[in-house]
Amino acid sequence: MRDTSIMWQAGEMLTMPARLLGDTERAAVERVLEAEPIAAAQVAERVSSAGLSWRVDARVFGFGSRRRLESVCWVGANLIPVNASTTAAVEAFADVAGSHPRLCSSLVGESEGVLGIWNRLADMWGPARDVRPCQPLLATWTPPSVPPDPTVRLVRPHEIDVLFPASVAMYTEEVGISPLTGDGGRDYRGRVTDLVRARRAYAKFVGGRVVFKAELAVVTRHTAQVQGVWVAPEWRGRGLGTSAMAAVVRDALRRVAPSVSLYVNDYNVPARVVYDRCGFRRMGTFATVLL
Repeated sequence: MRDTSIMWQAGEMLTMPARLLGDTERAAVERVLEAEPIAAAQVAERVSSAGLSWRVDARVFGFGSRRRLESVCWVGANLIPVNASTTAAVEAFADVAGSHPRLCSSLVGESEGVLGIWNRLADMWGPARDVRPCQPLLATWTPPSVPPDPTVRLVRPHEIDVLFPASVAMYTEEVGISPLTGDGGRDYRGRVTDLVRARRAYAKFVGGRVVFKAELAVVTRHTAQVQGVWVAPEWRGRGLGTSAMAAVVRDALRRVAPSVSLYVNDYNVPARVVYDRCGFRRMGTFATVLL
């Protein structure tokens, strides 16, 4: 890696081709995000809600001239590149990330950018807990043709204590570590609570417990991105995932956004079958690096 440094304060020049962005360039950032309405959803939601004002926990960097911003990269708890499709952009964002202590717990986004950045950071940040290089990015704009499960519904605030164990089980199974480590799950429970209160958490309850869950983890004016899909182990293989997911997609299209999107591990064949039956079509490829 080049022996360079980056300055974070306003008005100071960067010695790298990637530069720290502020609200004066918000329109240019939004143009980059609008060009990738499905792939850029995670960054678009953050920019829409918080703008580009510099924060302690996250920064947005851009690559390209002030007259033609080409790509952006969110650097915070996650590192998320958008349209980092050239070697120059990948190198610029890798230099930015590598010039400071690692804050992120994962890299996620379009596979070309994520894997290119990771290849340049692996010696410094590695080893990764897991690298998932091929995660089909899927979306649908139409209600599923399969019948929805009528008992799948939004979780109510008083049901958070019932939902939380299922959320922990899903996270542990998907990420490989428990969200209860460190702070005992306080931050994770807060996130689950926020989703429930925002009417973005769905579940099917049987006998006082959750047997299916899913959340609209990201919402923009273009799409609602589903994450945290989970079926209780003893209910798998019964067709519940398809009918339950159909219910989620129908409600999200009716109430939240004009499309529903998600990304899935390529090796998760049962999930891919469910999404295919619910009308999802491939829009690209994501990759995730878990640190």
